[in-house]
Amino acid sequence: MQISATPQLSHATTGTPRAAASHPAAGRGMLLAGRIISGFVALFLLADGVLRTAHFAPYVDGLVQFGYPAHLATPIGVTLTVCTLLYLVPRTAVVGAILLTGYLGGATATHVRVENPFYLFAVAFGVLVWAGLYLREPRLRALLRA
Repeated sequence: MQISATPQLSHATTGTPRAAASHPAAGRGMLLAGRIISGFVALFLLADGVLRTAHFAPYVDGLVQFGYPAHLATPIGVTLTVCTLLYLVPRTAVVGAILLTGYLGGATATHVRVENPFYLFAVAFGVLVWAGLYLREPRLRALLRA
């Protein structure tokens, strides 16, 4: 008996494999939408991480205003950049999404702590991280359907 690396899902009544091949246009559309959403999110987060690492004044000033020491800009920026790069690589995308969820959760908590209404921005980015991944990753869709 041979074990497949990718599980084959079947329709309950027909026994035929459930795949995007039966609706190729829908599968390509979901993939394209997922890549666009993920690309938008990744572009923003990579810029944020790189500018924080480079000690761009508005980013460092923001950290200080929220109560963090300025010297943490580099480790925070590197963390965000690494998490985002993991999110972009298909093989590590789920791990990257989980790590970005934690990062954005911390950003949300920081904004809530100082009563800044822009916490919704971090929440929205967390939703977009998972929406993009859901649309571009059929294994995640299959897992959530199971």
